[in-house]
Amino acid sequence: MVETPSKELYAVLNQVGEGTFGKVYKAQNTSSKVYVALKRIRMETERDGFPVTAMREIKLLQSLKHPNVVRLHEMMVSNGSVFMVFEYMDHDLTGILSQTQFKFTEAHLKSLCQQMLAGLAYLHHKGVIHRDIKGSNILLNNRGELKLADFGLARFYHKRRRSDYTNRVITLWYRPPELLFGATVYGAEVDMWSAGCIMLELFTKKPVFQGNDELHQLHVIFKIMGTPSPDRWLGLLNLPWYELVKPREPLPNRFRELFQKWMSPAALDLAEQLLAYDPASRITAAAALDAPYFKQDQPLAERPTGLSTLEGEWHELETKVERQKKRKKEGAA
Repeated sequence: MVETPSKELYAVLNQVGEGTFGKVYKAQNTSSKVYVALKRIRMETERDGFPVTAMREIKLLQSLKHPNVVRLHEMMVSNGSVFMVFEYMDHDLTGILSQTQFKFTEAHLKSLCQQMLAGLAYLHHKGVIHRDIKGSNILLNNRGELKLADFGLARFYHKRRRSDYTNRVITLWYRPPELLFGATVYGAEVDMWSAGCIMLELFTKKPVFQGNDELHQLHVIFKIMGTPSPDRWLGLLNLPWYELVKPREPLPNRFRELFQKWMSPAALDLAEQLLAYDPASRITAAAALDAPYFKQDQPLAERPTGLSTLEGEWHELETKVERQKKRKKEGAA
């Protein structure tokens, strides 16, 4: 751990995000001029020293090294605050999908999807579930490289011996149906549902399952994917909250009909396997990388290197601020 005042080693430029457990700033190393992301760890609520959640995240990140996982450079203490120092990434997915200067081609979208799955395949191979895959936690740099970030909710898991976890994880719009039905015994397949949501979002430019609360979230999923049934999902009837929140009437699966205008048949096949209701039959990240969509479907994946032509940096935080400004203008008009 480096103990040094941040203003000497790093010049903080602006806030770029709000992680699960602290604010994220863009900063520049005053000697090397390299940009970094500083994630400030919230200490205010801690009476017993260093937060357990942050310790867990640091330990986990130190064990990971992959081109599609964000790198933790070091830890730093400054004026009583503790910072995690990360490599800097220019954009996040939520921000970049909201801009209109740069148009992603099919080859670019395929590359982003492939890079996300490569990062997940690595995490799952290392026995880590992320548990918060969403647009603002998927970072992009101007070279078109994608990296998974924010491991505040991530856990090590046993592939053979399933553990009990909380189901109050994963941002609502990306939360898989088994957690919405109260499941507490789960593994890497929860990340794969979130990856399916992100895949659709890449093509449609907005989150597809936008629920207001847990019950509404299930209904939004049912309206697109159809209602689950025991023949589509073996353990469905045994889920803790199934009787409480089960669908009132059966709805048809409209998935292909709704998304075929954006996606090729091979892309639809993969998205459907990622969004399988039964977690046991949901495709794994490693198997998804071998899908015909990446191997046979044209065009082949190509990184969006042209992002360097963009004016400004695109993060969810700026997108929210822009949306608020627009709302104010519309309200005043």
